[in-house]
Amino acid sequence: MSKKPQELIELSSIDKDIDSYTPQLELLEKKIARSQEKIDDAKEEIAGISSSIEENATKISSFNIQISELATQLKSSEKKSKEISTEKEMRALSLEDDIAREKITFANEEINRLSEANEKKNEILEELNSELVKLEAKQSEINSEAVSQKEAIEKSKAELFATREAKSISIDQKILSFYEKIRRWAGNTAVVPVRKQACYGCYIKINDKTYSEVIKSSEIVTCPHCGRILYIESEIAEA
Repeated sequence: MSKKPQELIELSSIDKDIDSYTPQLELLEKKIARSQEKIDDAKEEIAGISSSIEENATKISSFNIQISELATQLKSSEKKSKEISTEKEMRALSLEDDIAREKITFANEEINRLSEANEKKNEILEELNSELVKLEAKQSEINSEAVSQKEAIEKSKAELFATREAKSISIDQKILSFYEKIRRWAGNTAVVPVRKQACYGCYIKINDKTYSEVIKSSEIVTCPHCGRILYIESEIAEA
């Protein structure tokens, strides 16, 4: 194979290796994001339950104040009952007392209900806080691993960039510019093999003349359909 096509094949291979790290980095970021999302969800649930517990506690406090006021009202009624002289006043006072007792009963029932609810919520809250500690520990572990992997990737990328730079210097600048121009739109398919006499970039069969030129490998040959740089894989060339 001529030096020109071979140089571009090697350069294309380096570019592919460099770009192959992008999905790896994206995967690491997604892993970190998923872990953080679990932590955020747990914190949100904890905040919601904590708010509900506080709301119930406020209601319990309100009911206790109401009970205290109603108890004072009943004591006052006892004094009033001694001063009442008519049956009508007695019935009215008795009705007020009955309503007050019903309110006290309802308030006590609500206090019990809310207290039981808060007891269960506190149990759930304890479990969630325990789970949050585990999630945060896991997140710390993931972050540590990610930092280590990113450092390794960046080191490998730096080595590849250095190799690419050295390779680029040795290539004719017109040829390099031509390759870069194709790569801007074709990405890592700028240089593709020919298999079964078809371009493996656009998958369209090339004519015999072009195919013959690719086999010779004396010059850079592009696909007449898509414009990608073509080459014959070594085992096919040998055959």
